[in-house]
Amino acid sequence: MHTLFELVGNFWWLVFVFGGTIAGAVKGIAAASERRAQRRLERYRIKQQTKIALANANATNQARSEANRREITKVLHRHDTTDRRWLSYEVDVAKLLDFPAMTDMREPLTLGFHRAKNRADLLRPNTIDDILDDRDAQVAYRDAVSDYVAAFDAAETEAIRKRRSDFSAEDQDRLARAQHLLRLAAGDGATPQERQSAYGRAQKELAGLVVLPATTRAAIENRMLGELES
Repeated sequence: MHTLFELVGNFWWLVFVFGGTIAGAVKGIAAASERRAQRRLERYRIKQQTKIALANANATNQARSEANRREITKVLHRHDTTDRRWLSYEVDVAKLLDFPAMTDMREPLTLGFHRAKNRADLLRPNTIDDILDDRDAQVAYRDAVSDYVAAFDAAETEAIRKRRSDFSAEDQDRLARAQHLLRLAAGDGATPQERQSAYGRAQKELAGLVVLPATTRAAIENRMLGELES
C-alpha cells in the first residue's frame, strides 16, 4: 500500500496530462448509457402505442362486425317476411284465384317479382357468418332483397287492383267454379275420392286461365295421395 501511494505521489502530474481524456471517456460512457436508456424508452413507447393501436383496431372491427351482423339480420327478416307474404298465396287457393295476376307470368310485374325473388334466394347466405366478413356479398344480398320486396309490392298492388277484371264473364265463372272445387279438394268435408275428383275438375276449369304454383299443386296432390294410400 505504501508503494502504491508512493507511485501516485511520484506521478501525480499525469492527472493534468490525461485528465481531459479520462473525463471525456467518462462523459462518453455516460452519454452512451443515456442513449441506451432513451432507446429502451422509445422501444417501450412504440410497443405500447402498437398495443393501443391494435386494441383500438380490434374494437373498431368488433363494432363493425356487430353492425354488419345487425344489418344482415334485418335483411334476412325482410326476406323471410316477403317469402311469407308470397306463401300466403301459395297455400290459400281461394286467395290465389281472387288475385290471379300473382301467378300470371304474362304480367310484367309478376315476372319481375319472380325474377327478383330468385336472385334474392340465390344470394341468401346459409348463415350470417358466411358473408359477415364480405362487404361486397352483404351489399349484393341487401340490394337483391330490396329489389325483391319492391317487386313483390308492385306485383301485389297491381294484382289487387285488377283482381279478375282481365277475364271475361265466362272465364270469371270458370275461376269461381275452380275456386269452389279447390276448396273442396283441400278441405276435410269430403272423402279422398271426392277430393280427387274435385281437384281434377278444378284443373279443367283452370286450363288456359291460371297456372297453379308448383307448391300449391304438390300440397294438394300429396295430401290426396296420402289419404288414398292410407
